[in-house]
Amino acid sequence: MKADFANPSSLSLHPSSFNLHTFFEKFDQFASAPNAVAKMRELVLQLGVTGKLTHSDDSWRVVSLGDVVRLRRGYDLPTQSRNEGEFPIYAANGAVGFHDKPAVKGPGVVTGRSGSIGKVHYVPRDYWPLNTALYVEDFFGNDPEFACLLLRSLHLERFSTCTAVPTLNRNVVHKEVVRVPPLAEQKRIVAKVDELMALCDRLEAQQQERETRHAALARAALARFADAPTPANLQFLFHSSFTITPADLRKSILTLAVEGKLVPQDPNEESAEDCLARLGLKGAIGSPNGGDDDGLPSSWTRVRFDEVALVAGGVTLGRKVRERKTVSLPYLRVANVKRGEIDLTVIKEVLIGEDEVERYALRENDLLMTEGGDWDKVGRAAIWRAEIPVCLHQNHVFRARIRSPEIPPFWFERYFNSPVGRGYFESASKQTTNLASINMRQVRSCLIPLPPLAEQRRIVAKVDQLMALVDQLETQLAAFRAIAANLLDALVAELTTQEESMKGEG
Repeated sequence: MKADFANPSSLSLHPSSFNLHTFFEKFDQFASAPNAVAKMRELVLQLGVTGKLTHSDDSWRVVSLGDVVRLRRGYDLPTQSRNEGEFPIYAANGAVGFHDKPAVKGPGVVTGRSGSIGKVHYVPRDYWPLNTALYVEDFFGNDPEFACLLLRSLHLERFSTCTAVPTLNRNVVHKEVVRVPPLAEQKRIVAKVDELMALCDRLEAQQQERETRHAALARAALARFADAPTPANLQFLFHSSFTITPADLRKSILTLAVEGKLVPQDPNEESAEDCLARLGLKGAIGSPNGGDDDGLPSSWTRVRFDEVALVAGGVTLGRKVRERKTVSLPYLRVANVKRGEIDLTVIKEVLIGEDEVERYALRENDLLMTEGGDWDKVGRAAIWRAEIPVCLHQNHVFRARIRSPEIPPFWFERYFNSPVGRGYFESASKQTTNLASINMRQVRSCLIPLPPLAEQRRIVAKVDQLMALVDQLETQLAAFRAIAANLLDALVAELTTQEESMKGEG
C-alpha cells in the first residue's frame, strides 16, 4: 500500500514508531526551525539503522564495520580518458562523468576518500570510482542499500585526518563497532527508510512551494508598503510565512525616506532651498543627472555635502610626537563606527600633542563616516553622542560637522546609510579584490537630497518608528523560530532516547 504523502497518518508504521508518526504530523509546527527537513532525514536514518522503524528481533550482531563491508581505494583514470560512455564515473561529490567501461560491478557504494569526506552514494549499476573515492569491494552477503545507510549514519568525516587535505583512512573505519541485523530485516529497514525519505521529499517540495508562493506575496506586500508605508502594512509584511528579511525591510524604509515617499509634503512649509538661503548656505545645484526633474518632491533640493557640513580627517596613528607636550586620549577607529551606532565596547588611546586636541576632538552631534575596508564598512555613518567627555577620531574616520546648528545631522546619517547613499560610495570608491575605500573629496562632493527642515524631522521620526517596529517584529520572529527549533529538538531527543539506552547496553 502506498503512503498518502498529503496525509502522514496513512503511513503503515510499527506501533513502536508512533512518536515518529507524531513527528511528521507536527511538521508545520517546526518547519521554520533551521534545517528542519535535514534533521528529519537524519532522524529517519538513525532510527532505521538501529531497528526502531521495523519489527526488530534479538538476532542483531555486534561486529566491526570491516566485517560488514570492505572499503577499497578507487582507480586512476586520467582526465583525458573520461569520455562519453555508458557507465557513471564517481568521485567524492558523486557522478562526475561517464566512461565506456566499468571498473566495479554494481550495485555498489561510493564515499569520499579525500577532500569531501562523509558523502555516501548508492550506485544501482556498474560504475567507475575514481582514486579520490573509496568504494565497497565486498558486502560479505549484506544488502548494499543497507550498507549505504549504515555508512551514512556513521558520519565518516569523523574519521578523517586533521591535515590540509582531510583524508579518510579505511583501515581506521573498518575498526568501528556497529550493530547489524539479519539480511531479511536489512531489506525491511531499507524499504521503511525509503518510504519515510520519500515523505521527507514530499514535505520539502511542499515547503519550497510555499516559500515560492510566499516570496511572491511578500514582493507584492513590499510594493504596497512602498505606496503607503505605515506600521500596519509593515506588520503585514512580517507575517511568519513571508520571506522578506528584516535587513531588506530596513533598506526599503531608508530608500523610501530619502526619496521623499515616507511622509507627505506640506506646501506651507519653508522649502529646503529657501532654508539654505536664509541660513547663508549655498542653494540648489540641480539634478545629479543634469536634468530639471530628478524625481524629488518640489520642496526638496540637492546640495553638495561640503556646502552644509565641514568634513575633516582624523589623527594619524604612529606619528612622532617627541619634544612636544602630549596627552593620551581615547579615539574612535573604523571598528567603532557602525551603521547608525557607535560601538564603545573596545576603545583605544593615542598619544597626541596638547595643541592638537581641539583640532581632532569630537563634539556632540558630529557625524562620523568610515573611509573603508571591507565592502560593508565603506561610508558607514553614525552620530557621536558625546558618551566620552574628550574623544578623538583617527584618520580613517571622517568627521562631518554641520555648518548651521539649525540643521540637525540625523537626516544625513539616514541618507548615507540608505541603499541610495551606499550606492554612491560603492560607485565612487577605490576598489581592490575584497576592499574598498573613499577619500575626503568624494565625501565632500556627494550630492544629497535635502528636504525642508520640518519634513526632515517628520521623516526621521517615521524612520525611527518603523525601525523600532522592525526590531520588535524581528524579536518575535526569532522567538517563533526558537520555539520551533526547541520543539524539533525535543521530539528528536524523545525519539532517540531509546536508541542511546540500547547503545549503552551494547
